[in-house]
Amino acid sequence: MTTDTPHATAGRPADTAALVAAIGARFERLPLCRWHVTVRLIIGAVTFFEAFDQLLIAYALPELRAEWHLTTGQTTSLITVGSVGMLVGALLSGRLADRIGRVKVIAACIALSGVCSLLLTLCSSPGPFMALRFVQGLAIGGEVPVAATFIAEITRAHKRGRFVLLYELVFPAGLTACAVLAWWLMPLLGWRWMFGLAAIPGVLCVLVVRCVPESPRWLADHGRHEEALATMASIEAKVEKITGEPLPQPAPAAPVARESHARSGLRELLTGRYRKRTLVVCALWFCGYFVNYGISSWLPTIYGSRFHLDLSDALLYSTVTSCAGFLGCLVVALTVDRIGRRHTVTWCLGGAALCLLLLGLFAGGSASSVLIWTSLSAVFFFGANICLYLYTPELFPTRIRALGTSVGGAVNRLGVILGPIVVGAVYAGGALGTVFVTLAVVALIGSLTAGVAAEETSGRQLEDVAP
Repeated sequence: MTTDTPHATAGRPADTAALVAAIGARFERLPLCRWHVTVRLIIGAVTFFEAFDQLLIAYALPELRAEWHLTTGQTTSLITVGSVGMLVGALLSGRLADRIGRVKVIAACIALSGVCSLLLTLCSSPGPFMALRFVQGLAIGGEVPVAATFIAEITRAHKRGRFVLLYELVFPAGLTACAVLAWWLMPLLGWRWMFGLAAIPGVLCVLVVRCVPESPRWLADHGRHEEALATMASIEAKVEKITGEPLPQPAPAAPVARESHARSGLRELLTGRYRKRTLVVCALWFCGYFVNYGISSWLPTIYGSRFHLDLSDALLYSTVTSCAGFLGCLVVALTVDRIGRRHTVTWCLGGAALCLLLLGLFAGGSASSVLIWTSLSAVFFFGANICLYLYTPELFPTRIRALGTSVGGAVNRLGVILGPIVVGAVYAGGALGTVFVTLAVVALIGSLTAGVAAEETSGRQLEDVAP
């Protein structure tokens, strides 16, 4: 095995830049194998259950409204308080992951989320429930963008889109599993059992700490040169053992010009070459998730209150929409490397806008028409949103990659918060068609933003896209 790298002794900026480039080159020569899949499965299991926890409130809501006699305002608060926590958690975790490491933050988040799920089963009134949902939101909002950052950092440029998005499928899979289990178990066991089941995966934090190495790119960027070299060598040794073949020589890796560490952090995200990228991805995250959660958070309630479906049927219809969204994610995962990130987001949000506009103007008069058109739109907006988990980490350098991804995640939470609030306000006025037209306009804004201003990153090494 070849480990031609700069000698890691002093930790000076020049040494660090050279080592970061060399680590990137060494990742580029690693063939995708069982080691990558194993790490992806472990981190993917964590993300799966975080997605499960995130959407669970939407399916518990009909029971909670009846049990606690909630008003429309209280119902909206129950939906949005977790999202407020996710917004705060995303901002805090990104900064923390860029300072102390990716793996520690991921493990801490899944442990905290599991504890909160257990405590939620004991709640008997809205107040404690909302407080715990806020804390759980800190964990969910913190884990997801950091996990996306980590997966991007251990993946080579060739077919990175497919590899990363096949991992990211665990998030919509978690949403879909939540919908299926809620439809099956909620009428039988009630909402407390569902949150109790969601607490069990908290033990995954132990598996993450024991089996997942810290990102060598992050270690190198933080001057921990010997740890970076040792971790990279360990990964290479495992890959060689799995493949049974020696690794090829890494390509020459010239250190890339980089901005001073004095400008690292949020200030760097909003200046120089990264300002436009930050603004564009924030707009895309906001639009995509405004539409996503504006629809998914209210669908069970709309089916019940507007079309008078019973709880089981309302949950079943919502489950179909989630399954359609998962199909869209799978299609994007298999095609994104050929189509490109920018075109994928542009056309997916445009397709969602068209479906929602047609629904709002012509087809909102029956539960079946709402089911058909929201499911078609979900194919598109789920596909756009999952692409953002791939695209955002590619746009920022290692020193601020987690922060840049988590800022996108925080703005995503803003969309998650405002989407249900706006839908609730419009729906309270009885204008169901206007709800879908409003969501169509937001999706169209996102599509135009991607088409005009997004940069393409397909097939490029991380250090080349963001030095």
